Amino acid sequence: MTALLGRLDLHGEAGTEALARRIAVVLRAGDVICLSGDLGTGKSVLARAVIRMLAGSDLEVPSPTFTLVQAYEAPTFEIWHADLFRLADAGEVDELGLDDAFETSATLIEWPERAGDRLPARRLEIRLEFCHKDTDRRATLRGDASWRERADVIVAGYAVERDRP
Repeated sequence: MTALLGRLDLHGEAGTEALARRIAVVLRAGDVICLSGDLGTGKSVLARAVIRMLAGSDLEVPSPTFTLVQAYEAPTFEIWHADLFRLADAGEVDELGLDDAFETSATLIEWPERAGDRLPARRLEIRLEFCHKDTDRRATLRGDASWRERADVIVAGYAVERDRP
C-alpha cells in the first residue's frame, strides 16, 4: 500500500534538479522510481539529473523515447532509464528486460501507467504537475514503507504536505 510521502513545490528546472539530487543520495540497487505527469512537466529533467548525479555530470543522457530503455553504469550499481510512452500494450514491457533491472539496478520509468500491473509494488511514485507559474511544478511522492525514512531525506527543508503514520 502506498502512502503520501510528500507534496512539494519545485521552482523552475533548478528546483526539479534539486529534487533529483536528493533522490540520488538515497537511491540504491533494486529501487524503482515511477515518473508520471503530462508532457513537459519535467519527468526527463528529473531522470537526467538523477543519472548525472550518480553516473557523472558530463554524461550525455538522451531521452529513451525511441530506444525505450537506456542503461548507465554508476560506481555502485547500474541505472536503467525507461520511457514507456510509445508502448501500445502493457505486454510489451516483458520484452524490455526490466524484470532483471528491478532486481539489480535502480530503475527510473517515465510513463509507468503504460506498464499496467507489470511494475513491482515496492516503488517510489513521483507525479509532476504544472502549478503557479509556467516554470513551477508540484511533485507528489507516494511510496510504500521502504521509502518512508528515505522520503524524510528527500523532502527535508521543503514546506511539505504528507500523510501521518
